[in-house]
Amino acid sequence: MPHTVLLHALADFMNSNYAVSDLSVSYYYEGYCPQTGKVLRLPRTPMAEAIAYGLMQYLAKNDLYNREGKMYGILLVELPTGEQRVLKAFSGLLNGHSIFDGWVPPIPGRSQVALEEARTLAQLDAIKHELITLNQLAEQQQYEILWREFEQQLQQMSDRHRYCKHQRQEKRQLLYETLTGEALTIALEQLDAESRLHGIERRQLKRQQNEVLQPLKQLITATDERMRKLKQQRKELSQQLQAQMHAAYSLTNFSGQSLSLQQLMPFGMPTGTGDCCAPKLLHYAAIHDLKPLAMAEFWWGASSVKQNKVPGEFYGACVDRCQPLMGFLLSGLKPNLLHQEGEVLNHSFSREGVIPIYEDEWLIAVNKPPGLLSVPGRYRDRQDSVVSRLRHLLPDGMALAAVHRLDQETSGILLLARDRQTHRQLSRQFQQRQIYKVYEAVVSGCVTTAQGVIELPLWGDPQNRPYQQVDWQRGKPSLTKFQVIATEGDYTRVEFMPLTGRTHQLRVHAADSQGLGLTILGDRLYGCDAVANRLHLHARELSFEHPQSGQTLHLRTETPF
Repeated sequence: MPHTVLLHALADFMNSNYAVSDLSVSYYYEGYCPQTGKVLRLPRTPMAEAIAYGLMQYLAKNDLYNREGKMYGILLVELPTGEQRVLKAFSGLLNGHSIFDGWVPPIPGRSQVALEEARTLAQLDAIKHELITLNQLAEQQQYEILWREFEQQLQQMSDRHRYCKHQRQEKRQLLYETLTGEALTIALEQLDAESRLHGIERRQLKRQQNEVLQPLKQLITATDERMRKLKQQRKELSQQLQAQMHAAYSLTNFSGQSLSLQQLMPFGMPTGTGDCCAPKLLHYAAIHDLKPLAMAEFWWGASSVKQNKVPGEFYGACVDRCQPLMGFLLSGLKPNLLHQEGEVLNHSFSREGVIPIYEDEWLIAVNKPPGLLSVPGRYRDRQDSVVSRLRHLLPDGMALAAVHRLDQETSGILLLARDRQTHRQLSRQFQQRQIYKVYEAVVSGCVTTAQGVIELPLWGDPQNRPYQQVDWQRGKPSLTKFQVIATEGDYTRVEFMPLTGRTHQLRVHAADSQGLGLTILGDRLYGCDAVANRLHLHARELSFEHPQSGQTLHLRTETPF
C-alpha cells in the first residue's frame, strides 16, 4: 500500500456535497493492448475535471506553482477497500526538483542516473546563464543605434544630393541656352566637379560607417557563433541524459509487466518521454494495486505560445510522448474499468471522439469536441486532429480535407470534403461569404445592447501566435453580427453570426473594449479568469449550397453548455 500522504481524499479538492449528474466523457486516454490488439480507454469525466479545478485553486494560492508553466494531472483511483482517492502529479521537474511531498514521484530509474543528472543539469544551467548574458550583449544594442544613425545620415545626404542634382540639371539647361565655347566648358566642368564631390562625400560616410560598425559586427558574429555552439552543446547534453534515463526508466502496467522506455519505444523517442503526468500516475497506480477510474491533465503557470498551452485548459495525452505508451500502461485493467470501443455510440467515428451529423459520398460534417484540433499542426505533438482521426478510420480517409477550421477549444460543426472538386466548390462558398454560420457563446458579464454589428481589423503578431489583436494599421477587416439570447445571472448567452472568418475573430470581438468588452467564458487566452470547464463557444449552425444537388443544406447541433 502506498504512503497515505500521496492518496488524497476527494474532500481535499471538491465540496463534499458534489453530486455527479453529468455522466458524459469529454476525452479518452486510449491505446491498443499489446497482447489483444483491442482499444483500451480511460475517460476524463466531469468528476475528474472537478477534482482538477480544485487542484488549480490550490496551485493558484502558492507561488511555487506559478513560476513556470507545465502540465499537471490527477488520477481518480479506487482502493481495494472500494474507497476512492486522488493521486496528483506534475510533468518533468518542478523548479529544478523531481520529488515533492504529496506528489507522485517520477517513474523508477531516475535514482540510477541521479549523479549524472545532477552534473548534466548543472552544465545545462551554466549554459542557460551564459546564453542569457550573451543575448543581452551591450554591443548589439550599440550596433543597432549606430546603424540607424548612419542610415539616417545617408538618407539625409541622399535627399540633399538628389536636390542638388536636380538643381544642376536646371543650371546645365540654362548654360546651354546662354553660353558657348570655352565659357560653357568651364561652367559645365564646375557642375561636374560638384557631382564628383558629392560622390566622394558619400563614399567617405560609407567608409566611416564601416570603420565604426565592422568591429561591433565581428563581435556580434562571434557571439552568435558562440550561442549556436552553446545551443548545440545543450541539445547534445539533453539527448545524452535522456538516453541514459530511457535505458534506466521502467514502466509497469496492470498486468504486472515491466518494460523500460527503450523496450517500449525502440525506434527512438522525443526528449521528456516518461516524465509526463499520465505515465507517472498510471505506473504508480499499477504498482500499488490502485484501480484508475478517470484522469485529467491541464496546463498551469505561464502561458506557452510555442506549445499553444493556456493556463487552466485541459489537454489530452501528447501524441509523441504519452500516446505510444497508453496501450501498455492500461493493459491488465478489468474490462468494467475501461471504456472500450463501441460503448458510447455505435457509429465507427464515436470511438475517436468525433461525432458525424451528416455524411454522403461528397462530404462529411462532424460535431467537433472541444480540445481537439481541426487539422494536424506543424509539429509532432500537434498531429492529433479531426482530420487525422478520420483519415485512419475511413476507407477513403486519405482524401479528406477540412473546408474550414474551428479553434481547438471551440466545439461544433466542422465541414470536410471527400474529393478535390467538392473541396474547391465549398471553399469558394466560404471565400464569397455564401456560407451562413451561427455560433452560440456565453460571455462573462452583461451585454447591454440587444443586437448589433462588430467591425474591427484583426492582426496576429508573428512573435505571439496564435494571439490576435485589434490593429487599425495592419489588421485585416473582420465583421460579426451578434444578438443576445438570454441573460443568465452574471453571464449573457449570445448568438454570433460571423461574416468573415479571421483567426479568433469571435473571441476578440467579444473581449475587446471596442467590441462587446466581455470575454467568452473559459477564454483564458483573452483574459477570462472565471472558473469554467471549457471555452463556451459552439459552432451551432451551418447553411450552404450542396455542391452536387444545388439544394440548401442546413445543419444544426445542440449547444453542449
